[in-house]
Amino acid sequence: MTDLTTDTAAEPATAVTVLTGPGGAATSPCTAPGRGGLRADGLTVGYRTRAGWGRSTRRAVLEDLCLEARAGELTVLLGPNGAGKSTLLRTLCGLLPSLAGGVRIGGRSIAEEPPAALARRLAVVLTDRVDAGLLSARELVALGRHPHTGFTGRLTPADHAAVQWALEAVNAVHLAERPAAELSDGERQRVLAARALAQEPDVVLLDEPTAFLDVPSRVALTVLLRDLARDKGLTVVVTESDSLDVTP
Repeated sequence: MTDLTTDTAAEPATAVTVLTGPGGAATSPCTAPGRGGLRADGLTVGYRTRAGWGRSTRRAVLEDLCLEARAGELTVLLGPNGAGKSTLLRTLCGLLPSLAGGVRIGGRSIAEEPPAALARRLAVVLTDRVDAGLLSARELVALGRHPHTGFTGRLTPADHAAVQWALEAVNAVHLAERPAAELSDGERQRVLAARALAQEPDVVLLDEPTAFLDVPSRVALTVLLRDLARDKGLTVVVTESDSLDVTP
């Protein structure tokens, strides 16, 4: 059974949703739609597999979920390994089709958004290792501007300004000219967060961004994401296997 609970009493800018196990139904009822942010109604996530003779079967990981991540808040999807957090996150960003239900950003279904338009509204940082090749940290962040550059891919002065703002927002300006391949895990996570911010999205999704970080780096990154959500009015959703107290 899946238990979804939200606790905002300790810190108004942070909401925590707890996933206690796969394959169940959401116990929290759907509420009236809010303005902005990300919302899922009756969402079932999982996988479709072929069963032969043109037939397919489905394996649900989480079923009948109702959740809302509001603008200006850091929403944490908290649960043990195997609870379905990554599968849920991939479904929320449209990389994995839902088995039932839908996801909306600002009241509009992501299924109705053209890919280019969705890329300008939603940014995602997954756990997959990023091979940056010979790119510098600044050039890696600049990849976040591609949804805005059109066919040529050329960066305008406005694009360069957005990249600089993103680096400043995550306190990574001092890393900008370093080879991305030489960054530590904590530095790389900051740069990847900057790449997401450079897209200038409404919603940012991050899959276990503090994994493999030491405790001070985990706290610093979590506080950074919370402050960005609150100060910039972003909807920030992260998955975590355990919690950290970031109450000031």
